[in-house]
Amino acid sequence: MFERAQAVRLGLETIGSTETRMAVSAAAIVLALVLGFLVAPLAVRRAVGFADRKLGESEAGSLLETIDELTGIPFPMRAVVRTLQTVVLGAVGLLLLVVWGHADLATDTLGAVATVLPYAVRLALTVGLLFGAVVGTRYLEHRLDEWLADANYVTAHQEGVVFRVLQVTIFVAVGLASLSLWRVDLGGLLVGAGFLGIVMGMAARQTLGSLIAGFVLMFSRPFEIGDWVEVGDHEGMVVDITIVNTRLRSFDGETVVLPNDRVSSSTVINRSKRNRLRLTLEVGVDYETDLERAESVAVEAIERADDVAPAPKPRVIPTAFGDSAITLECRFWIRQPNAHKKWTTTRAVVHELKTAFDREGIGIPYPQRELSARAAGGFGVDSGEGSRSAAGTTEGELTYDETE
Repeated sequence: MFERAQAVRLGLETIGSTETRMAVSAAAIVLALVLGFLVAPLAVRRAVGFADRKLGESEAGSLLETIDELTGIPFPMRAVVRTLQTVVLGAVGLLLLVVWGHADLATDTLGAVATVLPYAVRLALTVGLLFGAVVGTRYLEHRLDEWLADANYVTAHQEGVVFRVLQVTIFVAVGLASLSLWRVDLGGLLVGAGFLGIVMGMAARQTLGSLIAGFVLMFSRPFEIGDWVEVGDHEGMVVDITIVNTRLRSFDGETVVLPNDRVSSSTVINRSKRNRLRLTLEVGVDYETDLERAESVAVEAIERADDVAPAPKPRVIPTAFGDSAITLECRFWIRQPNAHKKWTTTRAVVHELKTAFDREGIGIPYPQRELSARAAGGFGVDSGEGSRSAAGTTEGELTYDETE
């Protein structure tokens, strides 16, 4: 091959007359125009159409259409044609230099191109890898949206975290591949990155702990955004979950930011998980009251309150003998629980119980204290059999009688 190129060069250098050189130059220019502006566009267009048809017939569909949809950039047919035209014109230019007696200049130009060509190829491969990474991540995002569209076990936030992790993984792999193209020593780079990771891990171990705990929370899902939760000493609505911390909005309007490692190590009470919540309310009735009748009246009153769930049905259970009353514990449920509904429902139940007990003549007793005076002076508490005064006598001027 090299010998043939040398023969062609010697043959071109032997052209002596100006007319012959002009004729060869004109023929080369015409050939370049035909190849660059007629053959090259037609060949590229037909090659793209052939590839499109072949890919369209396969089950994978059209790869070119997929790339167009993901990148928003049509296939760069014009760029490919311009590249081919540049190559043809460059070759014709070198040919004309040889024809007109500048073979040394053509050789130097060709040598410079040969020197720069490897770097240009590396640059093109690097750009191609980065472009492939962008297309790949967009395709991955598209596929994740399709796969997890009907999945109730993965939230949108978890899907976003998974995508970001995969995206970082792809770009790190592409970055390492690009560095290897430029013959960068990856061994030393990885060792340095390892030492840097150790130092950063020791300096930010709490942050890394929160980061790991964030992934655990996102996939164990003890709560979701919008849930009413109690975490340790804090209570409120979950407004945001990140890989580092969890944000609650308290019922006083405060924003509470909790590190995820603290959340994962605390007791978490989720009042919204089952979409229902049982509330309890205690009320006392006189010892003379018919308990069965009081229970029936209380159940009917609770059922009339707004936002009380019809099922499970409210229940009223006697739980204790108090100092002045028998304690009835009222248990009822609410749907789609939140703090506002809890307090409004409790308020409505209290109003209904008070109204119903007043209507049915059921007393709600409360402690009573009576203060009385005695002739001998001093204070005493009347116990029913007589009381001792504060001065130590059996009768005093003033007594303190407590009845319940």
